[in-house]
Amino acid sequence: MSDEVPIIPPTAKIRLDSDALVANWRALDKMSGKAKAGAAVKANAYGLGVRDVVQKLMAAGCTDFFVANWQEAREIEYLTAGKASVSVLNGVRQADLPFALQSPAKPVINSLEQLARWRPTGKACDIMINSGMNRLGINPENLEADHFVGMAIDIAMSHLASADEDGPQNAAQLDQYRAALEILPAKRNSLANSAGIALGSDYHFDLTRPGLSLYGGVQRPELEAVIEQVAMPQAEIIQVRSLRAGDKLGYNAQYIAEESHDVGILAMGYADGYLRGFSNSGMFADGGIVLPVLGRVSMDLIAIDLTEAPQLKEGDWVDCEYDLGIASSQSGLSQYELITGLGNRLARQWT
Repeated sequence: MSDEVPIIPPTAKIRLDSDALVANWRALDKMSGKAKAGAAVKANAYGLGVRDVVQKLMAAGCTDFFVANWQEAREIEYLTAGKASVSVLNGVRQADLPFALQSPAKPVINSLEQLARWRPTGKACDIMINSGMNRLGINPENLEADHFVGMAIDIAMSHLASADEDGPQNAAQLDQYRAALEILPAKRNSLANSAGIALGSDYHFDLTRPGLSLYGGVQRPELEAVIEQVAMPQAEIIQVRSLRAGDKLGYNAQYIAEESHDVGILAMGYADGYLRGFSNSGMFADGGIVLPVLGRVSMDLIAIDLTEAPQLKEGDWVDCEYDLGIASSQSGLSQYELITGLGNRLARQWT
């Protein structure tokens, strides 16, 4: 009797395009002009798998990575230590110090309290300036040169709140940031996120910090011809059903068949990140044949219309329409929610 544990094949997965990921980073790096593009890999690289993403981007030439917290920094430490810079965007709590003091990652100091906590360590850090988003960061009026004497500050950064829009806040934040840099000494300066890169060279400084667009997100028209789709969910048909005219389908009978036709049942749903907003609006495909979602998406199952693809049967796989812009329009979810919400039980397969 064999002790080998049988493999359980997934019923849904995400096909991840390595070439598209790298092409997106290179395109954003080129758009950054004289600045170098880093990479935001927080939230498990926006849900795609941080270790794989960091390895691929480092091989492409990326040397600056941004994570949310120290747990995320620890997860990639063995890949980046001595080879790339890692910045912890949420800064450093008192409870973080035991790990942070021995970590090669840097905290992004977000408040005077964090500054007082970190300054005695003598270790390198970054500084976040609040230029108007009022999320994290030190207010410009609280910046005093004496606070930073003797500190090893790598990056002085701020974050754009509305770079996906053409409005006055972008220029106002740029002015606030530039004024703060007159007080704050740092080796490098960084303001632009993915959308900020598309605003032009005034926003680039030394380092840009793309996030969503690395993974296929398009927040501005300038990025539409540049960014490629990276994540493509796929699901297996686990049953084919024949509906008759008048048959009700799914929770609350949100679809009623007007005529007889087949439907495919897919083992995918809420726990995979395919949420209720796709009910009667999402799409799957077999080659170029569109297979609309019928009725309400449920926790683990989806029904799709097989009228145009009668050849499909149990065990066949279909592609989910997950271009982030299109999927956002279908579901009402933001592109960020769509990509970071892809569930852990979806097998990740890099191609």
